[in-house]
Amino acid sequence: MRDDRDHGKGGCPHGVSRRGFLTAVGAGAIGAATLGRAQTPGGPSVAGTAETTKIALRINGRIHPLLVEPRWTLLFVLREKLGLTGTKVGCERGECGACTVLIDGTPRYACMTLAMEAEGHEVTTLEGLMDGEVLGPVQQAFLQEDAFQCGYCTPGQIMAAEGLLRGRQEPTLDEIRAGMSGNLCRCGTYAHIFRAVKKASELKKVAGR
Repeated sequence: MRDDRDHGKGGCPHGVSRRGFLTAVGAGAIGAATLGRAQTPGGPSVAGTAETTKIALRINGRIHPLLVEPRWTLLFVLREKLGLTGTKVGCERGECGACTVLIDGTPRYACMTLAMEAEGHEVTTLEGLMDGEVLGPVQQAFLQEDAFQCGYCTPGQIMAAEGLLRGRQEPTLDEIRAGMSGNLCRCGTYAHIFRAVKKASELKKVAGR
């Protein structure tokens, strides 16, 4: 029986073995594909690069000039470009609320907002609720009411509560539940969170904020 695993000079024309033939064809295909990419008119010289656009974001009362790619989210820019890490990375698809910030006083998911969309608007992050090193009323209320366990969702919870209280100074329990419904807590501390929001409304009234 003939062994065709690898023919010698008598097995294939011109002394090329089947293994050698397949190797040569494969190398040729790779080379052609590489050459085709290199000669594509107008193609980027470096893979993964993109044009940047100059924008200015107003965040926590300060203007930040930035060069951003159109695909960058506000979440990415806040954390990776400005170092405002109080805004947390969670699901990154608009479900958990860990990345909640205020845009013109309204809670928004930073992961679902492009940085370029935020230009011309007032963005408030967790850091913007503080007065220097002093916690804001909502932050104080969450601390006093022990409204967290692992704490990862807490920044987003606080921002959602802040947005709710800016629109309604004395919300009912049902209004608090509805206002906080876009923020998930894996630890299940919802009863404490609701009490904290109610407490925050009292503290904000006293502080005049």
